[in-house]
Amino acid sequence: MSMPAELRARALHCLTETEPAAKIAAVEAMARAYAANQLPLDPAAVLSTALPVPGRPARPELVPPRLVGRRSMVTLEGRAMLIHALAHIEFNAVNLALDALWRFPGMPPDYYADWLRVAREEAYHYSLLAAHLATQGHAYGDFPGHGSLWEMVEKTRGDVTARMALVPRTLEARGLDAIPPLRAKLAQAGDQAAAAILDIILRDEVGHVAIGNRWYGWLCARQGLDPASTYDELVVRYAAPVIKGPFNIDARRLAGFSEAELRRYPPA
Repeated sequence: MSMPAELRARALHCLTETEPAAKIAAVEAMARAYAANQLPLDPAAVLSTALPVPGRPARPELVPPRLVGRRSMVTLEGRAMLIHALAHIEFNAVNLALDALWRFPGMPPDYYADWLRVAREEAYHYSLLAAHLATQGHAYGDFPGHGSLWEMVEKTRGDVTARMALVPRTLEARGLDAIPPLRAKLAQAGDQAAAAILDIILRDEVGHVAIGNRWYGWLCARQGLDPASTYDELVVRYAAPVIKGPFNIDARRLAGFSEAELRRYPPA
């Protein structure tokens, strides 16, 4: 199949790629081409959804979250299971960003540039984790994973406001809370390389959640909606998970959550 010559169509092409290394390479090539003004953007294009999405390899086997397995820090295999779980999250995050990039027409050019940046950085995170997993004698696909992140993408495929509210600033924002304790456990277990990777991921994820906050606020303002009450309504309408602490208040503040929102999420 020839490579599409327009940004959003290229993003859809990348999304449907099933082989992880090929997907990561395609995302990087797309980002480089766009930065070099070699890949025009057509925000108004209506793209076909007939192709199967998202592109995933045959492995890992997808199971309910409760069946993924325990990840003990005591054993090398347990730590490898944790790194695999993180790689699975980042691989799915690449698909999440690509879907946000291609699916919603009529947004400002900066919206598409922002989600291209997210896709590129998530691809980098996946590459770091997959390479580290290889040093532990494993590869992506060796352990089961779950598909719960993609479920909210499916639910919000027809509503960009809900997508911004419930994927980056809800589900992905949980990473801001979860990464510091995971980093501490890996460092305590002696895996300083994994801890350093999580430092990179946390730094970048603050920016990714900030992008979700930016466009959620922009969409609410354009529609004359109150962000707080609209968010609560969207959580109910789309059956989003109720988030629980502890919360990384400092990271959430850096990511653009308002002080009123932060007061709803007290630190542990």
